[in-house]
Amino acid sequence: MADEPLVLGIETSCDETGIGIVRGTTLLADAVATSVEEHGRFGGVVPEIASRAHLEAMVPTVQRALDEAGIKASDLDGIAVTAGPGLAGALLVGVSAAKAYAYALDKPLYGVNHLASHICVDQLEHGRLPEPTMALLVSGGHSSLLLTSDITSDVRSLGATIDDAAGEAFDKVARVLGLGFPGGPVIDRYAAEGDPGAIRFPRGLSGPNDAAYDFSFSGLKTSVARWIEAKRRAGEEVPVRDVAASFQEAVTDILTRKAVRACRDHGVDHLMIGGGVAANSRLRAMAQERCERAGIELRVPRMKLCTDNGAMVAALGSEMVWRNRAPSSFDLSADSSLPVTETHVPATHDDLHRFPD
Repeated sequence: MADEPLVLGIETSCDETGIGIVRGTTLLADAVATSVEEHGRFGGVVPEIASRAHLEAMVPTVQRALDEAGIKASDLDGIAVTAGPGLAGALLVGVSAAKAYAYALDKPLYGVNHLASHICVDQLEHGRLPEPTMALLVSGGHSSLLLTSDITSDVRSLGATIDDAAGEAFDKVARVLGLGFPGGPVIDRYAAEGDPGAIRFPRGLSGPNDAAYDFSFSGLKTSVARWIEAKRRAGEEVPVRDVAASFQEAVTDILTRKAVRACRDHGVDHLMIGGGVAANSRLRAMAQERCERAGIELRVPRMKLCTDNGAMVAALGSEMVWRNRAPSSFDLSADSSLPVTETHVPATHDDLHRFPD
């Protein structure tokens, strides 16, 4: 273990300031500072508030992670940071901090992809990823089916959301029901006491001529809102728990159905589920049931590692070092729309010439 790469990861793509420290595939520290309460009164994340919160939390959260891991910053073999995708201002705070730490400590810098990091974090839970692995990533900003044969260099997008992401739909339905923000955890709690078969909400893009691996949750969200409005216009009480359970059932049904189909179509016998919505209890249960029937091994990290965190960034950074991938240059920029196929942002030949060792 002592010979494995020791890497610090910085994650600031949204409203969580995550700092993780990983040695190889072993998690040593996972420190998080969240600004979610500051966004709650607005019903969603406010980019400017998130950026300022990252600035305030960065240095103390890094120190907390170093203390938790029992190491000094000089012991590190590299600094990894989310370069994208995410909120531009929030990403910029993390990238700037990572460059400062890497420069001051004379350590290599790795700008990595947020989505690829969500896949790689599973290595901290279940060991190195099988190759190939199918990944279903579901969060507030992303719903994607990804096929990877090498998490550091080969991630292929099979399908993605064409409108609202699954987590975004959870937030909007929770708002309509008056349950607050964020919507995912509260919908899950209310659904546990409801009937998932009470209302048959639509499953988007599930027809025979629809895109096999793409997702659409906008129509589902609208259907739920109209159903609730109709009840209220009629002066009837809205069965909040049944609505939550029926909505959740529709989301998890389409997510797991398409993920298992992708595994079968591509001959992959491992499915990894990550992202914030992977913490949903019904999604985990339904995925387990369907994977067992299909002979597919399911890998889902523990709930704390599903949401945005620095550990996932450190995990991918450590893998980059272990596989001798080229580090990034100090020209590294934040890219709010970084495609998942770009798992990291290596230095170009020109960069290496301008920034010699």
